[in-house]
Formats: sequence, C-alpha cells, structure tokens
Amino acid sequence: MPSNDYWQFPAIDPVIFSIGFIDIRWYGLAYLAAFAFAYFWGMRQTEKDPNWSKEQFSDLLFWGFIGVIVGGRVGYTFFYQFERFVDNPLYLFYIHEGGMSFHGGLLGVIAAMYLYARKKQRSFLQVGDFVAPLVPMGLFFGRIGNFINGELWGRAAEVPWAMYFPSGGPVPRHPSQLYEALLEGLLLFLLILWFQRKPRGVGAVSGLFLLGYGVARFIVEFFREPDAHLGLLSLGMSMGQWLTLPMIILGIILMVRAKPRA
Repeated sequence: MPSNDYWQFPAIDPVIFSIGFIDIRWYGLAYLAAFAFAYFWGMRQTEKDPNWSKEQFSDLLFWGFIGVIVGGRVGYTFFYQFERFVDNPLYLFYIHEGGMSFHGGLLGVIAAMYLYARKKQRSFLQVGDFVAPLVPMGLFFGRIGNFINGELWGRAAEVPWAMYFPSGGPVPRHPSQLYEALLEGLLLFLLILWFQRKPRGVGAVSGLFLLGYGVARFIVEFFREPDAHLGLLSLGMSMGQWLTLPMIILGIILMVRAKPRA
C-alpha cells in the first residue's frame, strides 16, 4: 500500500468536458495555450523588430503549427515506437492514442522555418532567432498537460515532494513533468529574455535556445523514467539524452559563430 509520507497525485480528469462524442481535454487546452502565448509574444516582438510585420509573423506561425503537429507525431513514432510502426504503418495516424515527441516537433518546426525562409527569401537563422523565444512557454504548458494526464512521470524517489502516480505503480516518483516545465519552459524563457537585452549576432538566440533546452532536458532525464520498451541505451543514457546531444553541440556552434548585427 502507498505510504502517506508522500504526495498523492491529484484526481484530475484529463477530460474537461464532452460535447457529444468530442472530448475536450486538458492536454489539448495546453496546446491551445502554447499557441496563444506564441501568438501574443510574437505580435509583441513585431512591434520592436522592424524586420517583421504582423502579417509575416501570422504566416510563419501557421507554418510552425503544421510543423509541430506533423513533426511531433512522426518523431514520436520513429524515435519511440518504430517497431510498432513497422508492424502497422497506420499507427502513425493513431493520434487518439496520444504520443508526441518534442525532438520530432522541433525538427518539424525547423523544416517549416526553412521552407518559410526560402519562400520569403529571408535568412534562416534570422527566422530562428525570432521563433526561439516563442517556444519555451509552449513547452511549459505542454509539460503541465503531461502532469495533468499523469503521464511521463519520473523515476522512483524518496524526496519529500515525491508523488504516487496512478499508472506509476506503488512507488513514489519524481514529478519530472514539473521539473521539465520549470527548466525547459519558464527558466529558459527568462534566460532568453535576459540574453536579448543586448544586441546579439544572427543565430545567437537560436543557439542559446538549443543549448539551454539540450542541457535542461539532459539533466531532467536523470529523474525521468525511461520508456519501458527502450530502457537505458549506450553509456547508460536514455533516448532523450542521446537526442539532446546534437542540440547542445549545434547550439554552442551557433553561439560561437554568430555574426555581429549590422
């Protein structure tokens, strides 16, 4: 039986309410909040950056939305459920079962940014620098959604704030979703805001985002339960940690090579 020495996961119904056969879920609301914040902050940035108009940003946001959804689902399927995809390729479209990958979503956004930059004849890194501050708070809302769903919980723990999750067995665990919301979301957003207070070279803000997220995710993975069907991989690292290493390396390169602003 679970001990009373640790927190019990609050009984939160993942479905807020239903309209007929349509369920309105907290996780969907988290996505909506993420895009609402991106729209709000992006519009605010257009007022300070003469290189961007509100119409250009709205166009870019649409491209990014498609990139997040498609890339997130494809990334999750190929990074974490590839064997299931091989057995049944239609699994890629089983969105109702859940499953989104941040790394896949990031690749989707990068692809969308590249296509947008090419179509509009803009610098890819300039587009990246504009988009980077919009992402962390989206991660914040997404991880809060994971917490409400009682999914992606952490490893067994004995810290005072450890928690019993309904699907996590009879052991207290790290609420790693909240760790990620804090580090990958709120703190990374504040770090980028501080970094932008001074003029930076093109690509520097993009590099800081990649580096900051990579380091935060690498650290949190030590507290997050590895996927059961993958476990720990080479060198005792999780899939999430292996996927963040290229981000950290690329982030450092971009920050070092950032060209001074004209």
